[in-house]
Amino acid sequence: MNDVETGDEAEQSPEPNSLVADEANGLWKPMLRLAAPVMAEETLLLLVGYTDWWLTGNFLSGSEPKAAMALMSYMMWLMPSLFSAIAIGATAVVARRVGERRPGEGNLAANQSLVLGLLIALVGTVVVLGLAGPLPRAMQLSAGSAALASEYLGIVSWVIPLIMCEQVVAACLRGAGDTVTGFLAKSIVVVINLIVSAGLVTGWGPFPELGWKGLAYGTACGHGVGGLLLLAVFCYGRSGLKLRTDLLRPRRNVIRLLLRIGLPGGADMAAILGCQFVFVAVINRIGDEAAAAHGLAVQIEALAYMPGSAFQVAAATLAGQFLGAGQPRMARQSALLCLIWGGVVMSAGGVVYAVQGEWIAGWFTGPNAESTQKTTAALLRIVAIGMPPLAICMIGAGTLRGAGDTRWPLLTTLIGFCVVRLPLAIMLGWSTNQATAGWDVFPLWGWGVVGAWYAMVIDLYVRSSLIAFRLLQGGWQRIRLHS
Repeated sequence: MNDVETGDEAEQSPEPNSLVADEANGLWKPMLRLAAPVMAEETLLLLVGYTDWWLTGNFLSGSEPKAAMALMSYMMWLMPSLFSAIAIGATAVVARRVGERRPGEGNLAANQSLVLGLLIALVGTVVVLGLAGPLPRAMQLSAGSAALASEYLGIVSWVIPLIMCEQVVAACLRGAGDTVTGFLAKSIVVVINLIVSAGLVTGWGPFPELGWKGLAYGTACGHGVGGLLLLAVFCYGRSGLKLRTDLLRPRRNVIRLLLRIGLPGGADMAAILGCQFVFVAVINRIGDEAAAAHGLAVQIEALAYMPGSAFQVAAATLAGQFLGAGQPRMARQSALLCLIWGGVVMSAGGVVYAVQGEWIAGWFTGPNAESTQKTTAALLRIVAIGMPPLAICMIGAGTLRGAGDTRWPLLTTLIGFCVVRLPLAIMLGWSTNQATAGWDVFPLWGWGVVGAWYAMVIDLYVRSSLIAFRLLQGGWQRIRLHS
């Protein structure tokens, strides 16, 4: 970054939250300082998802809205992931520059990230609007469920640029050691989303009763306000990062570095979501009941993702800042501490799923969905055994990405999904009468959605082994982030 003006960036915005200075006090304080707001943020976002499922189960009749909601849960993961390449690159570069005590170059990287994010957002909006109709049908949903899903996508896709602002600005702030600002913004997002969705679905108070459409409008309103809030924070200046018009002119070397780090990470996220869509299509082929149970189980399972996401962010930021400060030993110790904490908490959640899965599922299925409730409970018991390897996959991959090693997680994803999960899901999940040309020569056990979830757990153990190998091998500690 030879063309960076570093003279006055730090004077115009607060100092970044360098966590390296906390080394003398051990790793507990900086780890919890990073992880706690993220866990609270994830809890709030889950509350939105749970509320949507509760509204769907109790106020929208039939299995079609539930099957459509299952697909939309994945789509609301997809839209933020459009910017995952930029977000991953921004977090890694900003964290490294903060650790190196070069805040001006960190601010430049943040501004350039926003420029890249805007370009992707504009293209993404056009693409998602174009896919709003054909995508749900391609996902093997029934005609009624596909129509509902298309309607939802047509409404939410218009706020994709603001979803970008949410993701990219929050990622830059996390790289600077600030996870509190993102949490506060998401808190407002959640409140707006809950109020608008509940009001429009039920016709509560001054809201018109829009039914299914109300869920989409609530989601769009929440993310729209969240994007505007974080953009305003960036304009004002926070944690050493501030929007500056003179830093928005594209800088080839900065963009090259962001893409070099971020593209493999973005490809990793895209591969995960692409394979997940195929996985969902496999399950949707089994039937609407299976699709509904799968979608609900995923939503409930996401509760156990909270500590994984929280310690993943902590591991990525600490690894980046400690490596920037020339302290690889501290980077390694911080990764181990995050893995232990995240693994213990996630495994405890798995025990709860195994013991109380049916009771938990009953909260969301409504009074007339006993079959969905029992199937969901069976899936939760299966995923309980997958919590330890899931912790390694999430937190270990976060450590590698924070260090700039984004290619290894991509490799493990491709191996896990393409070689293990999808073939096994088809062989274990489909019955012989669901086989298509080419698959009828393989054994098809017909275990339904339960078989597909066993395939998912096997995949987690394979990927976690590969991630653990890379962490122990130590090559990630020697990666240089220079343009």
